[in-house]
Amino acid sequence: MPPKIKDNLSKILQIKNSTETSADLYFYGDIVSSWWGAYDDTDQYPESIKNFLDEAKGKNLNIYMNCGGGSVFAGMAIYNMLKRHEGFKTVFVDGLAASIASVIVLAGDKVIIPSNAYFMIHKPLTDQRGNADDFREMANILDKIQEGIENAYAMHLKDGVDIKDVHKLVNAETWMTGLDAAKYFDFELSAEIKAVACAGDSIKNYSSVPANINKENSLDKESAIKTCSASLNLLKLKGEINAD
Repeated sequence: MPPKIKDNLSKILQIKNSTETSADLYFYGDIVSSWWGAYDDTDQYPESIKNFLDEAKGKNLNIYMNCGGGSVFAGMAIYNMLKRHEGFKTVFVDGLAASIASVIVLAGDKVIIPSNAYFMIHKPLTDQRGNADDFREMANILDKIQEGIENAYAMHLKDGVDIKDVHKLVNAETWMTGLDAAKYFDFELSAEIKAVACAGDSIKNYSSVPANINKENSLDKESAIKTCSASLNLLKLKGEINAD
């Protein structure tokens, strides 16, 4: 799909629920570095978020999270862009906020997580090839990346929670329910909801995935595309998409 067409489609999908005072933003795929790394329009990347925020300048945001993670650097860029956005940001963890997605949700002024949703934190990963010196250098880089991630966590802990305790959870790859996560982070807990635990492609990198997050209850790419197509068809019926 040519870039111009894809960019237009992404814009339609992201801002279709925009009003004069608010806009909805969805993270229902993986976090990737650029359009070239996006598998489909459910994946998010820094440039797409920048374009969205330019369109939603000054508006309150409703951010819906159901994401298994992805690129650390792209995710940190998205987190910082959302933090700078001038408008009240409410994050809803619909099913899963894992890996770098667990950092992005913290950009919200309010984070609402159902008791049966999932929140996962872990050490950063790499698939680098090289010699012993390369791996020693990469280990140091990964430690620094983890330090940056934990700095973000530290700014959003509940009163009385020590970042050292969270550091242990990061090292262990810890999967928490919303109920568990609300004990550590400044989240608003909501009742259980029926939601899809979207894993995305990133899920294959994790070692301690709960048994009930699997293909059967995960939102796969084909389902995501069908959902987006249905939404677009509905918008067309309402006359909200023009020939441009």
